[in-house]
Amino acid sequence: MSTVKTNTVKIAGVQTDVKFGDVAANVELTLQVMNETKQAGAYLTVFPECSLTGYCFDTAEEAEAVGISMQSSAVATLLKAAKKLDLYVIVGFAEWDGERLHNSVACLGPQGIVGCYRKIHLPYLGLDRFTSPGTKLEVLELPRLKVGMNICYDCSFPEACRVLMLEGADLVVYPTNWPPTSGLTAEVIPNARALENHIYVMSVNRIGTERGFQFIGKSRVCDPRGATIIGATADEPVVLYADIDPQWSRKKHLINIPGVHEVHRVNDRRPKSYGRIIQPDSQVS
Repeated sequence: MSTVKTNTVKIAGVQTDVKFGDVAANVELTLQVMNETKQAGAYLTVFPECSLTGYCFDTAEEAEAVGISMQSSAVATLLKAAKKLDLYVIVGFAEWDGERLHNSVACLGPQGIVGCYRKIHLPYLGLDRFTSPGTKLEVLELPRLKVGMNICYDCSFPEACRVLMLEGADLVVYPTNWPPTSGLTAEVIPNARALENHIYVMSVNRIGTERGFQFIGKSRVCDPRGATIIGATADEPVVLYADIDPQWSRKKHLINIPGVHEVHRVNDRRPKSYGRIIQPDSQVS
């Protein structure tokens, strides 16, 4: 007779297509999938970058017209569903905050808005050309899980994930919009971030084509060893489920051979040697 691990948490990553500029249609799809993942036992469900608005805007005016705020009816509808289902959900969108537009992801839950992360590292591509960078990295403390949020290109800067690990993240999620040129990123970086920080990492990428840009899928969940727990192919709409154990990611002292081969992912750091990383930004051509 099998035993169920009561300390595990089921997470779901939704690899899906998005209707460009059609917030209402994307909200409807989100609601449908939230119901499905809840029925499957998910505690947290994560959607791709800009899952409510689309990404490939050609002008600032276009992006501004589609952008929504945290006080919008779209967010209110998802909040109502999260409360009814007793489910945490992370969605992405072009977000209005006062007079600034951001590329954001929000975590919504039964108690309301848990947190909002605004993309810090902005490539010259799509929506990111017309948004302001965020400034804050923080870990969300859900009742059963500590979650850090980054977005797509953020994963190319290991400092961001390292900060989230040091702030206590059990899991870092990467909602993404990876195109074909990011194939190796999708296949390598999530595993590397998981391994070097001894945390769970989940990348949730789009599929489909938007204004000539193809999105490559390849979403995955990685464990604290850096191994892929479950992964998706390049073009399938799929929900990835994984049962993760937050206690495993919190044990940073790794004993391979007691007294012979041991490492500590936090205590073995030497911050005093990393001064160049925290120096003021300099431009490199």
